[in-house]
Amino acid sequence: METHSLKSWADCAATLVAVAAGRTAADTVIRGGKLVNVHTREVLEGWQVAISEGRFAYVGPDATHCIGDATKVIEAGGRYLIPGLCDGHMHIESGMLTPAEFTAAVIPHGTTTMFTDPHEIANVLGLDGVRLMHDEALLQPVSIYTQMPSCAPSAPGLETTGYEIGPDDVAEAMTWPGIIGLGEMMNFPGVVSGSQQMLAEIAEVQKAGKTVGGHYASPDLGPDFHAYAAGGPADDHEGTCEADAIARVRQGMRSMMRLGSAWYDIETQITAVTEKGLDPRNFILCTDDCHSGTLVNDGHMNRVVRHAIECGCDPIVALQMATINTATHFGLERELGSIAPGRRADVILTSDLERLPIETVFARGKVVAEAGVITTDCPHLNWPDHARQTVRLGKTLGASDFEIAAPEGAGEVTANIIGVVENQAPTKALKRQIQVKQGLVSPENPVCQIALVERHRATGDVVNALVEGFGYTGDMAMASTVAHDSHHMIVVGTCRENMALAANRLGAVGGGVTIFKDGKEIALVELPIAGLMSDAPAADVAAKADQMVAAMQDCGCTLNNAYMQHSLLALVVIPELRISDLGLVDVTRFELTDLIEET
Repeated sequence: METHSLKSWADCAATLVAVAAGRTAADTVIRGGKLVNVHTREVLEGWQVAISEGRFAYVGPDATHCIGDATKVIEAGGRYLIPGLCDGHMHIESGMLTPAEFTAAVIPHGTTTMFTDPHEIANVLGLDGVRLMHDEALLQPVSIYTQMPSCAPSAPGLETTGYEIGPDDVAEAMTWPGIIGLGEMMNFPGVVSGSQQMLAEIAEVQKAGKTVGGHYASPDLGPDFHAYAAGGPADDHEGTCEADAIARVRQGMRSMMRLGSAWYDIETQITAVTEKGLDPRNFILCTDDCHSGTLVNDGHMNRVVRHAIECGCDPIVALQMATINTATHFGLERELGSIAPGRRADVILTSDLERLPIETVFARGKVVAEAGVITTDCPHLNWPDHARQTVRLGKTLGASDFEIAAPEGAGEVTANIIGVVENQAPTKALKRQIQVKQGLVSPENPVCQIALVERHRATGDVVNALVEGFGYTGDMAMASTVAHDSHHMIVVGTCRENMALAANRLGAVGGGVTIFKDGKEIALVELPIAGLMSDAPAADVAAKADQMVAAMQDCGCTLNNAYMQHSLLALVVIPELRISDLGLVDVTRFELTDLIEET
């Protein structure tokens, strides 16, 4: 199968020069359109482009001299020519899809470049998992750059991963052809405290001349934030308000503003540009996490750009934030991100700069999607068996594994509760009085149970806690082996019997997401690769994901994209309260805390 290789600029420079000069005919010429120049923020009426060897050779008012007998001439019909869209920070695994199927899902939406951090699979399969993601990414007809995961575990001492990543792994990955830098440095307390391991990983990346991704998930913009900035991260996507965005760019970092399936952080930050007037070239748009349902039904980076425009951003500025800004940040301004000579010929034809319909997509000079339909192949790796056999429970779980014993004689207890916040990654640390029945803590709506089931080493361990915010009613349970970042199994439910059924079901199918109600399974998304991804077509996975969302609603949940909230309940680097295989974690202090407070 075609591997979609692209010649370097050096290998085709002579041809590009000859085409631009009119000595050699172009492969393709696009004319009759309006070119959006993201370098100058202009719309250039009637400008034409000539493409050869998968790159732009000529970009100017008249490409007639580049046309030969074999040149394919495409009439733009008055439409705009805009650069292919770039996602500056994302996790392919969050789409529930392999790189090949994720690519097939986003190409029709105009995404032609992705900067991906596969730290989900790193937690399950280690460096080998990263290599598998990297290798499949290089097969694709668009540009996928891999960031080497930095934090597995994300918070040492507070969770146990399937594998760990260290400086030697980072140094090795820096030699791989598709590695662009270091993935988000989530262990910000480690950087702030001067952790030798964290600084050694950053040093290996700096030594290789590559980019260090940031992740400062704290509202504190005092000395700790400044210490983190001094530690080397070049960007950050964890901002949630205007002050966060301003603080980051003032420290020489790029502010990455995200719109994922559940993260809506653009509207509250883009005012730094639209109202405060800060230089927009220091701002980048990204998705971070999008599940397959969002990709198939709503879009990808086109959705993000449209949203930024709806939030008051000038359309061409929004396009800069999803093209040239991203390319420049990663040191690729001469390679992609704009319609200019020498760059990869990634271009979109659209009839409206604000609504941004994606009508024709070119990647490396070839049409890869037309009218929302992909027209190219996205090759797959042959994923090995060990990547498909990662859910190891160690025993068949029963309802008793999900019991929370109360102190002897207690009629009620004061409990620390994980509070879900709609459309945001942070949680709230809540305290509630919970009734005790027959010696067991027995929550009632709006509080329900949450459990983390160890699934990497077959220990059979289960950690139980409480969560509020999903709104579940009746006898139900939802289980998922997507549980950022250590990716054990998270089970949330109102009924211990259903929780056991859901957990055992995922053990049997090798991972995924399932929902049980009244003892029966009402939704299942199989994710057999690392318990995180499916290599089935995106539309098939999205249909099952839609059924999952409907099942959550049938169980009483009204939160927007509640699945994403569910999957982050074990993310022990984002405040305030999380669950891990070691217990309940107070992320404001980065230490374990008790579920039940002493009276």
